[in-house]
Amino acid sequence: MPSGMKTIQQNSLDPQPKRKMRLEAVLGLVLLLSIGILIVTVVLSLPAFTQVSAQETAAPTTTPTTAPTEPEITEPTLPPPEENPYGRNDFQYDQNNHLYTLHGESMAGIDVSKHQGEIDWQMVADSGIEFAMIRVAYRGYGEAGTLVEDPYARANLQGAADAGLDVGVYLFSQALSPEEALEEAEFLLAILEEYREIITLPVVFDWERVNREGSRTEGYEDMRTLTDSTLAFCRRIEEAGFEPMVYFNTFHARNLLNLAEVKQYDFWLALYSDRMRYPYKVDVWQYTDSGNVPGIDAPVDLNVWMFYPESAPETTPEGTTESTTESTTESTAESMPAEE
Repeated sequence: MPSGMKTIQQNSLDPQPKRKMRLEAVLGLVLLLSIGILIVTVVLSLPAFTQVSAQETAAPTTTPTTAPTEPEITEPTLPPPEENPYGRNDFQYDQNNHLYTLHGESMAGIDVSKHQGEIDWQMVADSGIEFAMIRVAYRGYGEAGTLVEDPYARANLQGAADAGLDVGVYLFSQALSPEEALEEAEFLLAILEEYREIITLPVVFDWERVNREGSRTEGYEDMRTLTDSTLAFCRRIEEAGFEPMVYFNTFHARNLLNLAEVKQYDFWLALYSDRMRYPYKVDVWQYTDSGNVPGIDAPVDLNVWMFYPESAPETTPEGTTESTTESTTESTAESMPAEE
């Protein structure tokens, strides 16, 4: 075959292989481009992945929250008063219907004011009463709060002493501040000076809340001020050479007076019952406000004074000797009458 014809024939067969080669080249380029995109995507994603991993494994940089601390105590916490060694079955009535202790020694007594009127003190002594707490002065519960001497105070002081009774005194307080309590102490001491030789028992701070309209202590709730007032009165009495004592009922003790701060003084408890149910040691227990005593024409408060042995008495077990009768009336929040 002539060479020219052969060349023409080869050229007429070439177009199909060329198209096949172009398609393969395009596919190859697409594949390479895809691989390149994948590589770029992986490379670009690597820093973010590394950062997340570092955050998961790294130790926390924030300071952990600490537990809240207790509030700072600004005043010392004092221990409570001494536990009462006497229980509900440790008292009995004697032949004169006066309570006395079944363990240790005690004595029967009364507390009086102008409300009992004139008193035949020898008859009182002959009835078995051994001591008397006599109101010498009081502060009026009105807004003025005037200090007044009890009109029967001097006759009662001398009469009780002449009858051979141990004698203590008290002031009915309506003090609203330590300054007023000091004023009351000074007023009382001025009266007591000439009777110093016959006063053998404590001088008592008898603060009471009077819930009457117009009363200066109506709704009183300031424990801090009343505790400070009690301390002011007692310290002044002590400075003057007398023995202080603090009077209260159960409501008063729970809500108005911090007993832990005044426990160095003797306690006089008003609890109208013949069963001792108070948890702390007291020296005198006023157990009724409606006693009957020969020589006194009006109802009178009866008290028992307890002398504590060196070792506390054991309380009487339930079911053994106890009071012959049990009063159904106990002192309530405001059981004590206003003293004017």
